[in-house]
Amino acid sequence: MKHGKRVLVFVGIGAVIILLTSFTTIINFITDYQWFKELGYEQVFLTKLMTQLKLGIPIFIVLTGLIYFYLLSIKKDYYKKVNVITAASDEKRMNRVALLAAAFVSFFTSMAFTGSLWYELLQFFNAAPFPTTDPIFGRNISFYMFQLPLIQRIYYMLISFIVLMAILTFIFYIILLSIRSPKVFEEAPETGTIRMKRGMPISEGKKLLDIAIRQVMLVGVIFFLILGLGYYLRTFELLYSPRGVAYGASFTDVRVTLWMYRALAVLSLLSAGLWIAGIRKGKLRQALLGPIMIIAIGILGNGAAMVVQNFVVAPDEISKERPYLEYNIAFTKEAYGLNNIEIQDFPAENNLTREDLERNQETVRNIRINDYRPTLQFYNQRQGIRPYYQFNDVDIDRYSIDGQYTQVFLSAREIDSKRVNEQWINQHLKYTHGYGVALSPVNTITAEGSPRLLVRNIPPETDIRALEVTRPEIYFGEITNQYIITNTKEKEFDYPQGEQNAEAVYEGTAGIRLGGLNKLIYAIRQGSLKLLVSGNITGESRIHLYRNINERVRKIAPFIYYDEDPYLIIDEGKLYWMIDGYTVSENYPYAEPYVGDRGNYIRNSVKVVIDAYNGTTTYYVADEQDPVIQTLGKVFPQLLTPMDQMPAGIKAHIRYPQTLFDIQAEVYRTYHMRDIDVFYTKEDLWDIAREMYERKEQVMESHYNIMKLPGEEQEEFILSIPYTPKNKPNMTALLMGRSDGENYGKLMLYRLPKQKNVYGPMQIESKIDQDTNISKEFSLWGQQGSSYIRGNLLTIPIENSLLYVEPIYLKADNESSLPEVKRVIVFYGERIAYEETLEEALEVLFGKAAEAPAPGLQSPQIPDAEEGEEDIQALIRKANEVFNRSQEAQRAGNWSEYGARIEELKSILERLNQGAQ
Repeated sequence: MKHGKRVLVFVGIGAVIILLTSFTTIINFITDYQWFKELGYEQVFLTKLMTQLKLGIPIFIVLTGLIYFYLLSIKKDYYKKVNVITAASDEKRMNRVALLAAAFVSFFTSMAFTGSLWYELLQFFNAAPFPTTDPIFGRNISFYMFQLPLIQRIYYMLISFIVLMAILTFIFYIILLSIRSPKVFEEAPETGTIRMKRGMPISEGKKLLDIAIRQVMLVGVIFFLILGLGYYLRTFELLYSPRGVAYGASFTDVRVTLWMYRALAVLSLLSAGLWIAGIRKGKLRQALLGPIMIIAIGILGNGAAMVVQNFVVAPDEISKERPYLEYNIAFTKEAYGLNNIEIQDFPAENNLTREDLERNQETVRNIRINDYRPTLQFYNQRQGIRPYYQFNDVDIDRYSIDGQYTQVFLSAREIDSKRVNEQWINQHLKYTHGYGVALSPVNTITAEGSPRLLVRNIPPETDIRALEVTRPEIYFGEITNQYIITNTKEKEFDYPQGEQNAEAVYEGTAGIRLGGLNKLIYAIRQGSLKLLVSGNITGESRIHLYRNINERVRKIAPFIYYDEDPYLIIDEGKLYWMIDGYTVSENYPYAEPYVGDRGNYIRNSVKVVIDAYNGTTTYYVADEQDPVIQTLGKVFPQLLTPMDQMPAGIKAHIRYPQTLFDIQAEVYRTYHMRDIDVFYTKEDLWDIAREMYERKEQVMESHYNIMKLPGEEQEEFILSIPYTPKNKPNMTALLMGRSDGENYGKLMLYRLPKQKNVYGPMQIESKIDQDTNISKEFSLWGQQGSSYIRGNLLTIPIENSLLYVEPIYLKADNESSLPEVKRVIVFYGERIAYEETLEEALEVLFGKAAEAPAPGLQSPQIPDAEEGEEDIQALIRKANEVFNRSQEAQRAGNWSEYGARIEELKSILERLNQGAQ
């Protein structure tokens, strides 16, 4: 009875200790479960826990039993071999020590196994097949993506477990020797320490030696078996070898190293048998024969690999490595989704006419003359309204405005909690949400050179019905980092309104009610006594957690990689955020790693949509063919939603993600080469084109543009980047990603002719610098307390020609000044137009009239002198322009153009003379 009470006391004390040490974990678990349930993803939350319990509990029980019986067998064998006097109490004590040691090791082993491997285990058992098999072992790529990584991690954990068991065995023997061996040990009278008993019988020493030999034999067998498994796994690692001319198994890897690993795996198993036989027979040479052969084969194999690489492969590398280069090219393209690029030849002719511009007026009308960086400054200065409002980022998208497909900038006006009074009520009850958006077309500016706002002010004002925002409150955004409580007795600040502020009460569905114990639980969770004692909070109040949309999606599904640039969508008067999600892996065989530290495989498989008012977060499957997302769908069936269930208004705004496109563009610099000989020599390596931005040279960013591709019937939302040959300035190709309708996700490459020079962006920038009128004005602006900023240089394909456009900003040299578009440069053929607007620049190059200008060097049509004083002024401007161009032609040595310009100037002067009369 006393024994039972003692057990209950110990159990009670243990329960209290566990409760106290795990209290925070328990609170976080309860609140996280409630949060996941509020979003409808409680199964996603519980999948991890249930998997860990289903695996962890059996592993703990089985391991505890095995380790316990292993330690008991050691004790029994020790007692049998060594004559030990034991008492019943000592026997029970040793059993308890063995059980506690077994439970301790099993607990941490099972925790380590299920804690870090639960997701890999679920992938292992739900792996979807790939359409490809590897060329060396003939295994489906699924094995390398989902199964081999788990096996390798278990292998390394097994090694750690064996080391841990060796330490445990050693400690257990020390305990046995120090406590249960009175005939072998004695206490030294002079020091009081335990020492080997003098005159210990030889038989006792032999018995101890026999025990040690048996343990060495067991450890050796386990070591060789694990070693063999390691060599077997290393054969698959050859598919990620960096030895050859390209990533993946090379000639030497397949012909030498692979066979060396196979031989070492077999030798390891053979060594285990020789080790047992040698130890039992007391023949040390026989026991060590296996390890000696392993070392010898390893040395010979590595030496042979060096010889083959240097004397067989190197002299004839292209021939020997040809099939492996083919594997590398094919698998890299598959891993990055580059194997279905549509390639078209683009003639890059210089025969563009006014009629061509008219036929492509949607393309011309959407040429971007604003830049997102100055636009963000403009929004914050002119539309920030109050210090606590902040525009965090400018997004680019397209909308139908008055029946026209229009590219726009837009940004959310969010509350920046850092700029709000730090009082608890203000931070968590009062200033709960941002309000509205600012939106402007990318192609139009005001008279002062600033973006023209189509959605502005608070409440949002617009003349465009499609852009009306009827639910402008932003409770979930990019900088909403504070938890808030709504439906309290304290009304929320809605927006500033004259001398008084407009107030509101949250009417949405988000939040967890704070009735019952929830108020106490969340006060503990947030570490806030005010939350508990506040009289403003009632049972109907709701707490909102993880309002930052980037944190929100990573909390729900951390196994997906997310784009760093969410963008805002207006649909039916409501505001939504869209975040691109990627499935990424580092385990795709033969594929060159390019995804930073995240590997060599990427797909944009998920589009996440977050309601800015209600926080509803929906994961839409964007790439149903991706085996990784198929596997994820099996693991978390509640998480993913088919794309056809996405509302049409939101689906109209999905776009080819810039992050993915930039990675693909970087990979394609090398992997556009299909000929093995060309790929090997890298003779056709490309670079991402460079440009001047502000006043510095930089690698070009990919740009979204609305344009009509050659051969297509209507304009599309396109993401593009130009290429130049390696270390050359001329342009060689344009890569484009399509975003609209059935063409979403398709990549196109416009390949430019190699037999003629097509100007690249830096060559255009040089032409701009060499223009005397432009350089004079740049110098003048720099001397008047202001500075000019060069915007992005855009490359616009129209029909079979290329048009280059670069906006020029002027900014006063003070902190409050905003960059304003003051000039637009258009380059076409060999001509530059430098005017105040895009329309004027195009008129300079192509004329006002509907009819096209004559081919070649003929200038735009000159107005008649009889049309009045305004026409005379226009003639004077044209005369100055033609004169400047004649001087440029003279300096360039282009005498045919110089003569044409002089004749043209003569004609203009004659007309001026007639007008003067």
